[in-house]
Amino acid sequence: MLLLDDTALACLLKRDTTAALSVGTGPVRPGRMTSVAMRARRSGTICGTEEAARMFALLGCAADIAAESGTRVRPGDLLIAARGPAEALVGAAQAVQTLLEWASGVADSAARIVQAVRRANPAVAVACPRKAIPGARPLALKAVAAGGAAIHPVLQPDAALVLAECRALGGTETLTDRIAGRRLAAPGARLAVEVRDRHEALEAAGFGADILLLTRMAPDAVAATLRALGPDWPGEVLAAGPIPAEAAPAYAKSGIHALVTSAPYHALPAEIELVYEAG
Repeated sequence: MLLLDDTALACLLKRDTTAALSVGTGPVRPGRMTSVAMRARRSGTICGTEEAARMFALLGCAADIAAESGTRVRPGDLLIAARGPAEALVGAAQAVQTLLEWASGVADSAARIVQAVRRANPAVAVACPRKAIPGARPLALKAVAAGGAAIHPVLQPDAALVLAECRALGGTETLTDRIAGRRLAAPGARLAVEVRDRHEALEAAGFGADILLLTRMAPDAVAATLRALGPDWPGEVLAAGPIPAEAAPAYAKSGIHALVTSAPYHALPAEIELVYEAG
């Protein structure tokens, strides 16, 4: 599945190629046919090979995908191979490598969080927010999906979300008034409310919230909030924040229904090796 169109991919390829390009110690001879292979240096979940193949195609090269997005690879595994004019391959390779490394870093981070949560509590879902890095949102969303995470908000189309920051825009309007207002505006819709402490969570739950989004709360504070809500509260509780794989199990064991993490968007890139062969 391609989430970046040709215009976006062409922008990634745009660079100054008027300077002499070289492979090894000699200049690239125009028209010389060359092949390049991209291989994983480390184990991880890969993403972006479909975009990589299209980038090569835009420059007149043929590409074969060896590992589709979402594939778990080991060191040395082939990801994609391309063949074409040397000047085109060399001009595209760094842009393609950068895309693959960044997207695969995001995908692998998401996959590790999903795996950590499933080991701790398989009933807890993992999602990532839509607030990805500016300019990289389509690829970022594809990458977290390749890692096995859902895309937040995991709400029905008719649901409403009351954000903590937006509540301040209501002036003296209380959380209770905001919830009542949303109920009047969208009767029958599920209402999600973002909260930042136990007091806000209990207030929102008491006045009709269906979903509580506990933002940047520590695992013990999340667990305490769940205990305070009690087993009979019928709503859903989500924990949100830049939650890494190391902290994910504690949240999964707290009683939440889902974990919403932005951590994958800040992951280190994967390491991918380029190997050229003269044709």
